[in-house]
Amino acid sequence: MLHIIDDEEIIRESLAWLAKSRAINATTYENAEAFFEAIKHNPAIAPQGECILLDVRMANTSGITLFNQLSNSALITCRPVIFLSGHGDVPMAVNLLKKGAFDFFVKPFNDNQLMDRVLEAMETSRQATERVAIQQKLESLSHREKEVLDLILEGKLNKIIADDLGISMRTVEVHRSHIFEKMHVKTAVELARLLK
Repeated sequence: MLHIIDDEEIIRESLAWLAKSRAINATTYENAEAFFEAIKHNPAIAPQGECILLDVRMANTSGITLFNQLSNSALITCRPVIFLSGHGDVPMAVNLLKKGAFDFFVKPFNDNQLMDRVLEAMETSRQATERVAIQQKLESLSHREKEVLDLILEGKLNKIIADDLGISMRTVEVHRSHIFEKMHVKTAVELARLLK
């Protein structure tokens, strides 16, 4: 999902059309406030990843102010931001990139280059979202389950794990079952692939 935030309707429409031509789902917002409200009510990241195209200078809340608000609220973690500006302000671009912006384009820009970067940003978002989901699953494991997990990943059999941890084989089997359930895998191979 591409979020286009620009206070000029013609630019929003042309960017949405450009995104559609590359099979990218896009939603447009006329100002920072509309976007911030929408994202607060639906903070989940789309499975294919997300990207924000953000105009630097807008009426009321500027793109830079919105970027800072999103950064402070952690709503931007998996949503890379590409800034668009009608002015080639190099120090501003460098500063925004240092603060975590994905890229900075000066209008007029090359349409294909912009959409290529949007697709790269969405892939970055997708991967980051997957990492966050895996981390959340790992955090749901108990201390003992984490110990069993480590030994499973070393390729040890249940009997060896039981001996190493000083617990019964049946207890290892129960922990293994809980680990697979919490990590949404069916085999040790899937588990290893997920955590590689």
